[in-house]
Amino acid sequence: MRFLKLDLLTLLISLFLFASCEKTSTIGLEIDPGSAIEGNLIDTATVFSRTVKDDAAATNNLTRYPLGFINDPLLGTTGASLALSVNLPNDAYDFGTNAVLDSAVLVLNFGGEFYGDSTVNYTIDVHQLTNNLTKESSYLSSKTYPIENTLLANYTGKVFPSTPFKITDIVTGALDTLKSVTPQLRLKLDNIFITDNIVGLGAASLKYNSYFQNAFKGLHVQIRPTSQAAMGNGGLMFFNFGSSANSGIMLYYRKQNATTTTAIDTVSVNFPIANSVAAVAASVTNTYSTDVQAQLSNTTNTQFATTYLKPLGGLRTKLSFPYLQKMKAEVGKMVINKAELVVDLSTGTDVAPFKAAPRLALYRYDIADQRKNVPDNDAGDGYTTAGDPRANSATFGGYFDAVNKRYVFSITAYLQDLLDGKTENYGTYLAVTPAAAFELSPSFGTAYRAVIGSFKKNPAATDNLLKLNIYYTKIK
Repeated sequence: MRFLKLDLLTLLISLFLFASCEKTSTIGLEIDPGSAIEGNLIDTATVFSRTVKDDAAATNNLTRYPLGFINDPLLGTTGASLALSVNLPNDAYDFGTNAVLDSAVLVLNFGGEFYGDSTVNYTIDVHQLTNNLTKESSYLSSKTYPIENTLLANYTGKVFPSTPFKITDIVTGALDTLKSVTPQLRLKLDNIFITDNIVGLGAASLKYNSYFQNAFKGLHVQIRPTSQAAMGNGGLMFFNFGSSANSGIMLYYRKQNATTTTAIDTVSVNFPIANSVAAVAASVTNTYSTDVQAQLSNTTNTQFATTYLKPLGGLRTKLSFPYLQKMKAEVGKMVINKAELVVDLSTGTDVAPFKAAPRLALYRYDIADQRKNVPDNDAGDGYTTAGDPRANSATFGGYFDAVNKRYVFSITAYLQDLLDGKTENYGTYLAVTPAAAFELSPSFGTAYRAVIGSFKKNPAATDNLLKLNIYYTKIK
């Protein structure tokens, strides 16, 4: 009896091995013909794709913030600047008696990713914001923030996003010490401006954070595009403003000793920049290449050979499956055993400094045009939504296969729901997401991009494709 069970199990497993590519193939069991089960593969289901703009999104609560300017010959240019609120070290901060500023440094803590060319020089400008950043009603990525004309800091040189920095730690009443800190960008600010606008403020402006921010509106940081020869393709760097200990305006000053009037104390104090305390925002601008703009402007159902994916509220690819119901009508009742969306990277687009995105997101819209996970990746949040029991984030996919130059998604449950009419395709999208975090909203935590292939009915062996593989069982 044990062997009979084993033989039957072997037959059942064999149902899911399929032989056909362009036409369906059938493997049947010797049972009642009225309830025969058949195994099939379809890999010619049409997938229509086109490049569309992504949405602007709020940037005041990001994990990391972009800064830079990049010139991508395939996609166009992207510029990202920062608007920064500055905070008091503590309420009612007192500079003491006869405070004299020695230097002021804007410290920006790098956030772990750099995309582009790190070997060229970057020109970085710092200005004061015209308006109090904390009073803004929104912080969309498309928003620009007015600035004052006076240049407060300028740096031209290389950046070192992964190199720890050594600084002198000033300790009142003790010897100064040299210490190593996290990778950071340090920009020397104008002493006269900081003296007049921070050190010289009255006690009323230093009493509470909100009072201080009315007096000192905040700072704007941008990388100024220079010549192609000077900065090459440029680059985008990221900063982490999650901790009040790492970024801010570091002031080094002298003051009269509180007990011995002839003695002088040397003090260092950080006026922190942290999005957990007050607003930090990013502004992103895009100018698209001729090829990208052709797709964005096209109003017909033209299937272009490639589509484009660009984060920072840039570009995504919209997908549709126009003939699923027709396929169901021709095939009859069917159970999807496995459905894979295979996304080939376009040949020659994964070249330094424009390496392919290590991960893509795939999501859908609901009837209210809200972004939702497809059921295969809908694990819920464990609190307000239970998710889909068919979800399996471990097998969902979306990671770049560097050997085969492609991304693969498992969308079995989503395709079954579309075929059964349990859900409508109000829009299915591919977008770039950070390697370590799947994001439904437009991503501002990475700058990697991808140029991908498209569906072809009769592809050549060398074509880069967007293809849907459907493995199914037909029930008669």
